[in-house]
Formats: sequence, structure tokens, C-alpha cells
Amino acid sequence: MVLLSLGLLVYFMTSVHAAQLQRVTERTGASLWETTTQGVYFSLTQLLPEQVRAFYVNRGFTLKQIEPYASACVFMAVLRNDTAPGTVHFVQNRWTVLASGQPLALMPVETWVTRLQNSEGITPAALIAFRWAQFPQEQRYAPGGDWNQGMLALDLPPASQFDLQLRWEVAGKDYVATLRGITCAN
Repeated sequence: MVLLSLGLLVYFMTSVHAAQLQRVTERTGASLWETTTQGVYFSLTQLLPEQVRAFYVNRGFTLKQIEPYASACVFMAVLRNDTAPGTVHFVQNRWTVLASGQPLALMPVETWVTRLQNSEGITPAALIAFRWAQFPQEQRYAPGGDWNQGMLALDLPPASQFDLQLRWEVAGKDYVATLRGITCAN
């Protein structure tokens, strides 16, 4: 068997028979999962708790205030419409997390905001920065590379494994893709 570096590319099949790629960033040790299907690219990259803390402390949070979020299962999500046959429309509450065989809803940004507001001394500017950094709850992407990125957090313990079913529609037709074997950072 050939030994491969940390940059090992592992392919799996998703629910729409698209290849899934997983790789590890050598510099940080964070993993990235990605797929392209039906002209839509989607990726999740682990954000390590230290990265999340540093990002939000630089936006006005104290370490204590941001700790509940930083110690959750946080990812950088990217969605891009490369060559879909029209405008891609998604609503995040239609996505499903499957952990230990059980479906879980993604935690809405408003739930995180409410939790954070309960911490004493959080400024409105810090909360605005928090909201802007999150992956949108609903979005439309034009063909030809329209995209965005943002943080996506799950209320799962460190090192948890899960699958994520993504759902979107183009011109009234529904599409589904599944990223499998995603692992929360430790």
C-alpha cells in the first residue's frame, strides 16, 4: 500500500452520485469536505476553537462571551453556483444533520444570538459582526460563479461525526446532496 501525505484525497459518493473530497490542511490540521454536483459547489472546513476565539475577540467579544460558540462544532461553509441550469435557491432550515443516525436541525443564527445576548457586556457592534460572519439562512445564487461563505455552527460536542444533507432548488426542481463523515474539530 502506498503511503500518502496529509493532503490525501478521499472520494465518496453522495446521494446524487457526486464525488466527495476530503482533505486535511497541513498548516492547521483542519479538515475540509467538498462536493460539486449539478453545477453547485459546496464545502465545509473545520474551524478550530482557537481560530473562532481569535476571530471574535478581534470583533469585540471577550473570551468568556464567545466561549459557548467557539467550543461548539463550527465550520466555514462555502456555496457557489458554477454551472447550475439557473438560479440556485436554498433555505438552510431545509438542510438536515444526521448524527448517530438521528436527524437534527441546524441551529438557527437567532438561537446563537439569543445565547450570546445573555452574556453581560456584549455590544451591539459585536453582535452585528457575529451575524454578518454567519452563513446566510436563505440565499439565491446566479449561474456563473455567484457565491458566498460564512460560519455554520452545530450544537454537537467536539469530535462528533455527522452527515449533512443539503437541499436547494433551481427553477422549481429540488436537488439534494449529502456530505458524509464530517467531523467536528477537537
